[in-house]
Amino acid sequence: MTETWEVPCPAPWRRALWLSAGLGTAVTGLEAARAIHLGTPPNPWAGIGLLVALISCALLHAVSHRVTADADGVHLRSLLRRRHIPWSDISDLRIRRMHTDNWRVPETHRIMVVLRGRRKRLLPLPMCRSAAELPDFEAKLAALRALHRRHAPASAPRTDRVPVISARTAGRTWAGSLALCVLLLTGAGTALAFVPAAETEKSAWEAAVPCTAATPAAERTECLTTLRAEIERTDANQPKQRSWLYFAEGRPLERLGVSREAALDFEAGDRVELTVWRRQVREVSGAGHIWREHFPGAGDVLMVAAGCVLAAGLPGARILMRLRGRRLPEDEVIPSALPFAGALAGTAGWLLPLCYLHPLDFLASPAVTAWTAGGSAASAGLFAWAWYTSRIRRPDAATGAGTGTGTESGTAAAPAGTSPAGTSPPRESAARGDVFLSARFLEHTDYNPTGFGTHVVLGDGPPAVAPHGGPGRFAVKPLPVERLTVRNVRRPRGGDGEAVPRKWHIAEIDDAGTPVRLAAAPADLARIVAELRRHAGAPADSGV
Repeated sequence: MTETWEVPCPAPWRRALWLSAGLGTAVTGLEAARAIHLGTPPNPWAGIGLLVALISCALLHAVSHRVTADADGVHLRSLLRRRHIPWSDISDLRIRRMHTDNWRVPETHRIMVVLRGRRKRLLPLPMCRSAAELPDFEAKLAALRALHRRHAPASAPRTDRVPVISARTAGRTWAGSLALCVLLLTGAGTALAFVPAAETEKSAWEAAVPCTAATPAAERTECLTTLRAEIERTDANQPKQRSWLYFAEGRPLERLGVSREAALDFEAGDRVELTVWRRQVREVSGAGHIWREHFPGAGDVLMVAAGCVLAAGLPGARILMRLRGRRLPEDEVIPSALPFAGALAGTAGWLLPLCYLHPLDFLASPAVTAWTAGGSAASAGLFAWAWYTSRIRRPDAATGAGTGTGTESGTAAAPAGTSPAGTSPPRESAARGDVFLSARFLEHTDYNPTGFGTHVVLGDGPPAVAPHGGPGRFAVKPLPVERLTVRNVRRPRGGDGEAVPRKWHIAEIDDAGTPVRLAAAPADLARIVAELRRHAGAPADSGV
């Protein structure tokens, strides 16, 4: 083991970046000097050169990262900044798994340094972007951990394994969800403030009457004025774009923005009447076609505000799940917030129509009151269901996961061929009495080559791995129960991969000295563990 650990950033085109930065700076300098000397404004080449220089410098900063570690600590160096982190400030190391939108690079792995005070910092290097780069990444991480164990203070907390932090784990920051939630709630508050003004303007438009000769000039903006015009041509654009009506000789105005349907209804040469209110054309009528400007009322604006509040509920649910899992290890997977999304969708089904139809009074009549009360009760039930469904189920709270009896605390044991709530129903063959439980070994073994197994079959024969949900034991591979020993049952972690559902549990099994992991729903995993112990000769109700 060497005392120096170094990870440079490979950039074969660094010289080209230096050359482009130099040329851009030179062009900008020459054009600026020429402009000052001649007293003329600089030509566009100065701006182009400056832009090229800035972009090149930014790219050089990105590709000039270098990370080294020695007996003094970790050193970060780039084109514009250098930083030193002593070992005494580093309590532990993590792996940060991040998903990307690039299908060629679906996820990246980086090293996260945990500082004193639980602050975290991502190292710019090394970075793993594919499975082929993973062995080299793990080797560099092992070397860095060896330096940390050697030079960090003995009092610094450390873990034997490397926690993996991903978007599903408890250690993921919720700053982005909080910012999105605040942004949506701010939008809801802004829309809510416009509700009275929108209703006032819509009511004023509906109550407006045509102007008469006796109407004072100061009040003519509040009454309706009719003007005649002739359409010269129409311009019907795409639905999301504004369409136009053009008027002959530009009178009383050159053009008017309308909907696409109105631009298709009217034709060149049509004589129309324009209704003006508050110095703007609000209506065009003629040849059997009428276009009216839409005035959003209180219902429209209140529905937008309610939609923003409901949309803010999803990032709020993510924050809630982070808070519920705050006592969990950082790399442990927390339940999904999707049940709350279902509750929010159910709430939107009755709340948005209510806001649109009865924006000013949710208790306007007995029918509206019943609507409000019934919807509120339904939403309360949905959110209670979401809270219960997204609870954190610990293996030690499920008797079946810890002892192999197949029961959870407070529930009876499930009979063969049935499945408790929250688990996939097993398939049972009437001919043999086999039960197929959805389960998955996470390692490639002789009984699970290339991860082909999707179920574990229990029944009359020995336990086996099956690539299907039954019936029949064709293409199954028997489990070597004589060499399998269950060491522990736990909740999923970030290092177990994204293929493991959040609600499943994982059994850590010793396969003749080789650790393997088996993932399944809690009740199904309890039955499998009990069956493995039974065939191995151990008592089924012994603790893990």
